Formats: sequence, structure tokens, C-alpha cells
Amino acid sequence: MSDYLIRPIEARDNAAMARIIRAVMPEFGADGPGFAIHDAEVDTMHEAYGRPRSAYFVVERNGVVIGGGGVAPLEGGDADVCELRKMYFLPEARGIGAGSAMMLRCLDAARAQGFRRCYLETLTGMDAAQALYRRHGFTTLCAPMGGTGHFSCDQFFIREL
Repeated sequence: MSDYLIRPIEARDNAAMARIIRAVMPEFGADGPGFAIHDAEVDTMHEAYGRPRSAYFVVERNGVVIGGGGVAPLEGGDADVCELRKMYFLPEARGIGAGSAMMLRCLDAARAQGFRRCYLETLTGMDAAQALYRRHGFTTLCAPMGGTGHFSCDQFFIREL
């Protein structure tokens, strides 16, 4: 039995998720141009993922948000492709099974929205994240898909849903 809860994001979670994203991304050198840390949605995650075919979830432990992750249509991609987006966890959320649980929740949401493939972008050095993606059936791509604007990402993955 886990001591964390995964639930849909609420408006009250916006500030916490923005802080988490802005804390975790620099930890992995992902704070320069071309990274998701600069996306406008970082401050308004609840509203951004309230759009059609989008979902975002937070991990809560003892009433405190410690991570999150979501899916949305891949910008500039085929209609059957979603993107796993903004999946970041504070150190206290790592190693407790929250990453796998969040992955399953996001993939289930993607299937429910009618997507057939899930794409993601990441960065060399995010080894634990890449191991998680591989454990959940993602395979590497040689080049990016769509038009996310995250030109500094250098690792690309996809999986069938």
C-alpha cells in the first residue's frame, strides 16, 4: 500500500507544480532555452490541461504535492499521437513507486482520449526517467516528432497504446 495519492490537478495546485518544475529541471541542467521550464503553461497547469484530450495529475503525500505528469495532443503531430508532458518529481517522490503509478495513470488517460501512440522528449543525463520509460514499453526514436519547441531535448521516445 502506497502512502501517496495520484489525483487530477486542481487550480489550487498550480503554484506547487510551477515550483516543482522550476526546482527539478535545473537539477538536470534543463533550465536554458528550448526546455519546458519556459513554457507558458508552467504557471497555469490546471487550465492548460483542461483543454480537450488533455489530462494532468499530481502526486500528493501527506497533503503536499510532490510531483506531477500529464498527457496532451502532440503539437504539430498526428491526431492519434499524444505527448507525455511535464512529468517531474521532487526527490521525496522518487523511489517510492510514484513514477510507475503516474506513468500508468497517464497512459490510461491517453487511451481513454483515443490516442494510439504516446511520444515524449527528454534529456541525456535523466537516466532514471529513461529507465522508467523503457520499463513501460517506450522505445527510442532517432529524431523528434511534432513541434513542441523543446529544441534542447536530445532523447525521443514513443510507444504504442
